[in-house]
Amino acid sequence: METRVHEIADGVYRLSTFVDAVTPEGFTFNQFLIDADEPMLFHTGMRGLFPLVSEAVSRVMPVERLRWIGFGHVEADECGAMNQWLAAAPHAQIAYGQLGCDVSLNDLADRPPRALANGEVLDLGGRRMRWIDTPHVPHGWEAGVFFEEAEGVLFAGDLLTHGGDPAPVTEMDVISPALAMEEASKSMTMAPATVQTLRELAALSPKALALMHGSSFRGDGAGQLRALADWCEGKVPA
Repeated sequence: METRVHEIADGVYRLSTFVDAVTPEGFTFNQFLIDADEPMLFHTGMRGLFPLVSEAVSRVMPVERLRWIGFGHVEADECGAMNQWLAAAPHAQIAYGQLGCDVSLNDLADRPPRALANGEVLDLGGRRMRWIDTPHVPHGWEAGVFFEEAEGVLFAGDLLTHGGDPAPVTEMDVISPALAMEEASKSMTMAPATVQTLRELAALSPKALALMHGSSFRGDGAGQLRALADWCEGKVPA
């Protein structure tokens, strides 16, 4: 395996590792490095991927420069390697939603995390990362996303997950492969607020969607999210 690096927006790097054993068509695990005065890594990857992903980061900047580590929910591919990153980057701190810190990270993380309120902005110096609570979207009570305001990038985590080893970034529709994957995996939580939450994310009008699995998307991000919301509308129990 190898971790490949592609710049998907100005100063935003996609670090992608293709694992062929996860699904019949294989699966990508993507992290995102935001280059700023206080650089941030979004998603840590699993512990076993740390050597590959940290080497990929070092191709862009010294790992020791990392100041912030974020993710969308508590799951191995999202935050499994967080303590390895904290050890490798002595000035780094996890930034995560208040609820997730209270129920998990205050115990799991080797250093105290920075708890973020819904809508709070983390200023990286040249980049403004707004934390948005998205309970149960796509899954997890404490789930959330970051929206980078300068470039309009939504770090959408497991939303619009699709398989295979597609191009690093696409301007083509990602909703079709994402819905095919969701029909097979049933990974999303269909909760009362799911559709409303997706429509609120669409209202941000993101110019790019940084997706954890599959291609990142560049273009009408709102349209992709609205299409997902429309599909979910028929799935949420009355």
